[in-house]
Amino acid sequence: MNWRIRLLRPLRKLDPALMTGIVILMLISLAVLYSGSQESTRVVLAQLLRFAIGIVVLVVVANTPPERIRAWAPALYAIGIILLSITLVAGKTNLGARRWLGVGPLTFQPSELMKLALPLFLAYYYSQQENVRHWLSAIMGFVLIAIPFLLIAKEPDLGTAAQIGAAGIFMMWLAGVRRRWFIGLIILVTVSGPVLWHFLHGYQKERILTFLDPQRDPLGAGYHIIQSMIAVGSGGFWGKGWFNGTQVNLDFLPEAQTDFVFAGFAEEFGLVGVIVLISTYLLIILRGLVIAYESRDSFGRLIAGTLSLTFFLYIFINMGMTTGILPVVGVPLPLISYGGTAMLTFMIGLGILMSVHAHPRMHE
Repeated sequence: MNWRIRLLRPLRKLDPALMTGIVILMLISLAVLYSGSQESTRVVLAQLLRFAIGIVVLVVVANTPPERIRAWAPALYAIGIILLSITLVAGKTNLGARRWLGVGPLTFQPSELMKLALPLFLAYYYSQQENVRHWLSAIMGFVLIAIPFLLIAKEPDLGTAAQIGAAGIFMMWLAGVRRRWFIGLIILVTVSGPVLWHFLHGYQKERILTFLDPQRDPLGAGYHIIQSMIAVGSGGFWGKGWFNGTQVNLDFLPEAQTDFVFAGFAEEFGLVGVIVLISTYLLIILRGLVIAYESRDSFGRLIAGTLSLTFFLYIFINMGMTTGILPVVGVPLPLISYGGTAMLTFMIGLGILMSVHAHPRMHE
């Protein structure tokens, strides 16, 4: 009996609301991938294995006290910067982008590590500042954000760089940095827009132009978004039914298992399915914000709030690019898209939320 108690004890740290959302998303993912892969059991089993690994990692992180996570933050940030620098020099190149590092047969993107390392380090920094509203705190925050932002943009991967930059801005806002710094940043970006345009790569300019007018190249750059919008619109209210999505099963929709998985889901399950999916995501996000509100220490409050807002950003970007209201930037839909690296990052983030909830106040 004692061994059973010890075995189940780590599960007590898991938040029921978050776990409910996770399980629902995993079931949706398996259903969509099974249909979109023409009933391939190999794809489903591979995704199941990734989910199993993700759950194990989530349980480990949830049982790690926040003070220990905070202590690791500077090292994680430093390791992330080092790996990003190595990637620019010795990373693997694919389609003109140098974004991957190889370790034996495995490859990974160091930018995924930075999605967590930057918010953690900023939470570590701001939780120790006596006067966050001082100008030096704002400058330091922007510098810490700019270093990984520029390294990732250089790969080039402007989409991921923008996501990481936004996560850093969320953190500074929640920490209490003066609003005038954010207003100044918005003005600076707006004024420098025409200049920044000339530094974009050709394919990045093409994505923006295609976003503004997908019909300018319907069989080329605009093909993805046009087919995606057709899939979403054709789903109607109830959807075409499981296995009945023509855009996916007839191979009209590219990347139907990864970046554009939402379009395939919307085609088969319609508006009803989309409402269920969005409601599940809202459950996770709102629960994360409640955890942040209830946290009794600054580090826990900052990291929980920032991760919750960042999750919302990832979901909004994927659904936005799928429906044509945002440019295509290659962002997977959390816990739904096929793949492991982004899923593992999301699960670690959820584990951190559960750790903050399970340990209401850190020991200073």
